[in-house]
Amino acid sequence: MRAAAASLADHGARQGGRAVTSDLSIDEALLLHSVGWEPVDLVFGVSVASVPAGVWTWTRAAGEIAAASDAHNLAVHAAATRLGRECAAVGGHGVVGVRVGVEVHPHHVDVELLGTAVRPVGGAKARAEPFVSDLSARDFALLSNAGWYPVGLAFGASFVYSPRRNAATAMRQSGQNVELTNLTEAMYSAREAAMERMQASGLAMSAEGVVAVRITEGPMHFARHVIGFTAWGTAVRLAADTHQYLRAQMVLPLDDAVVQFEAQSLRGR
Repeated sequence: MRAAAASLADHGARQGGRAVTSDLSIDEALLLHSVGWEPVDLVFGVSVASVPAGVWTWTRAAGEIAAASDAHNLAVHAAATRLGRECAAVGGHGVVGVRVGVEVHPHHVDVELLGTAVRPVGGAKARAEPFVSDLSARDFALLSNAGWYPVGLAFGASFVYSPRRNAATAMRQSGQNVELTNLTEAMYSAREAAMERMQASGLAMSAEGVVAVRITEGPMHFARHVIGFTAWGTAVRLAADTHQYLRAQMVLPLDDAVVQFEAQSLRGR
């Protein structure tokens, strides 16, 4: 991917112009320009963190699998850091439209981040610490018009054992409709820990909130007795003196080629 992006840029340089590599759509690129920003280059960050052997073994005791949670958070942090460095290297002020790919395996956690580096139109000096955001260019434009600014990718994860029921309890409940409290409690525990870590990562960046939060939750496919919960979103901070309220604008398309109804039907004919 790096070689392909470099070859596109080199081709543009040989043609006498500045090449821009971006995965943004045409309307997103135009929206960026409407708020004074422009795409620069396609950047990415990757990290693979190891998970110690044997941590997924089922036990009777409830509790978090700290080694797996730490591996996930380490991989996301490392990938986001590399993404920011690539953004700074191409002269970007931040990355928008980041696509987050996370895969948890028995022995490692893979994280892939891919997005478009952007900067203010006019070639302003690059920021020392570019922001990383999974907001689309459209959402970034709305956020900018409202006086807010993304500061980074906030994230958190937790993997918790669901304690095993003893044989007597399992036999007694086999013919009943009952709540499996071991799974319920494990889900609550994983959720609380993951959300707290996501909020803590946002506070560490001096953010005032986290928007566009996405979550994944449920048993792990290779360890059904483990409940995993991951959460990530874009940490934001108010850049203007006050929040700017946006007025909704009505958009009426005039290029609809499909006739929705016959005008004569309005007269009851």
